[in-house]
Amino acid sequence: MKIRVLIFFFLLTFTLFGQGNDESISKPIWISDNGNGTYTNPIINSDYSDPDVIRVGNKYYMTASSFNCIPGLPILESNDLVNWKLISYALPKLFPEEVYDKPQHGKGIWAPCIRFHNSEFYIYYPDPDYGIYRIKSKTIDGNWSDPILVKSGKGLIDPTPLWDDDGKSYLVYAFAGSRAGIKSMLVVCTMNSEGSIANNDEVLLIDGHQEEPTIEGPKIYKKNGFYYIFAPAGGVATGWQTVLRAVNIFGPYEKKKVLIQGESKVNGPHQGAWVQTQTGEDWFVHFQDKGVCGRVVHLEPLTWKNNWPIIGIDSNKDGVGEPVKEFKKPNIGKQINNNLLQCSDEFNEVKLGLQWQWHANPKINWGFPTSLGYYILNCIPKPKEYANLWDVPNLLLQKFPSDEFTATTKLTFTPHFDNEEAGLVIMGLDYCFLRLKQINGKLFLSQIICVDADTKQLEKEIETLEINNNLIFLKVKVTENGNCTFYYSQDGTNFSSIGISFKAKEGKWIGAKLGFVSLRDGFTNDAGNIKMDWIRFKK
Repeated sequence: MKIRVLIFFFLLTFTLFGQGNDESISKPIWISDNGNGTYTNPIINSDYSDPDVIRVGNKYYMTASSFNCIPGLPILESNDLVNWKLISYALPKLFPEEVYDKPQHGKGIWAPCIRFHNSEFYIYYPDPDYGIYRIKSKTIDGNWSDPILVKSGKGLIDPTPLWDDDGKSYLVYAFAGSRAGIKSMLVVCTMNSEGSIANNDEVLLIDGHQEEPTIEGPKIYKKNGFYYIFAPAGGVATGWQTVLRAVNIFGPYEKKKVLIQGESKVNGPHQGAWVQTQTGEDWFVHFQDKGVCGRVVHLEPLTWKNNWPIIGIDSNKDGVGEPVKEFKKPNIGKQINNNLLQCSDEFNEVKLGLQWQWHANPKINWGFPTSLGYYILNCIPKPKEYANLWDVPNLLLQKFPSDEFTATTKLTFTPHFDNEEAGLVIMGLDYCFLRLKQINGKLFLSQIICVDADTKQLEKEIETLEINNNLIFLKVKVTENGNCTFYYSQDGTNFSSIGISFKAKEGKWIGAKLGFVSLRDGFTNDAGNIKMDWIRFKK
């Protein structure tokens, strides 16, 4: 009888205090699927730069640039090209390890290419400082091979392989002027049959300096006897999509603009991938640079006229498409329920949620998941010659899930020594840090702002107040254009504002991110920590 009474009171308490808090229920931040057979762009209103997409059977898979963020090479899955779910990462650490053990903002993994060949998944990705790498796996969420350097060289970027009908293999790629000293050119070279060695027999396909400046991001396909290379030009935020066409892989190639901003609000429209559904429809996935929110993902219908693709809607019938805002969903034969990208986290799993990435190759002592309902982040010594958080590797961050949202987190800060600090961060070229810190045995909460962090500028302490216990709730409200306001509470119900409004800013080739950090001055044998009980997002 006593057991039944206890169970009753437990369920009653859960109902009143668990479900009664609307922030305890994870709700979607961005839904592209309108639920009536149409969708609204962007399909992913979050930073998945340089997306590449393939279909294998009835499933679609996407990967994207991840730069210095680890784990790298995200793998997303969809049933309908509209609703996407992050299912894994293909690269647990970056190589060379000794280089990427420190933050290397804007370096690392640039635009990758995913392919399915001979019953295996392949990803070719460039590191602009080292060359073009390849990894492969028999399963999309399985154990990917260690990277092999297919072609070494500085400034080699945006690789795309082609296994031709006659068994020959090729690699098309572009150049980063910052490393290679040349740009606005696309080349092709041959590869061995395994696709593990790219030969030094490059042939120039296009010099874009006159009409296609900054042409890059090539994706090569073959259809009806033509080789097609889809490639953006004109700049990330201001350019267009060009397609090259030839009957011989080495050219000569004709070219045509197939997608421009036109009268739409979609600037760019930049690098992406052509994919065909199991019902024979053609679609194009690409990104748009939205600054603080990052490079978000759009889906465009693709049609053919005179063996040329038209991407989007050609409203004035000039053979060049413009991005769509709303459109009929792809015909995949059945209605698909939403797969929503993760952002809220209760930290109840004994592994870190897929939404989280570090700013460098992680170390064992940075933090641990637990079965106790929290993630513990240890106070790690600040790097030598520390100026600000820009050089800190143990930033645990996730992408902004949309343009507008509110994030609330429950934290317990347990310092063991003075000057240990931890808290919630909005990170980018400028950042804001809601910092908990122990000074003379007392706990203080401060708003810290750093402008131009990448140039080693010092932090400014905007407001500081003493708090009376180490359990605290922190909240940030993000509105359009990255405007952030901050709040705190010691009971989880009554929130007070702290500091001033802060305008978030993108990072180096990535959007602004949100997450946690835990630091101290110097090494000790028993550092303090912060326990993240949960973080909950809502519109």
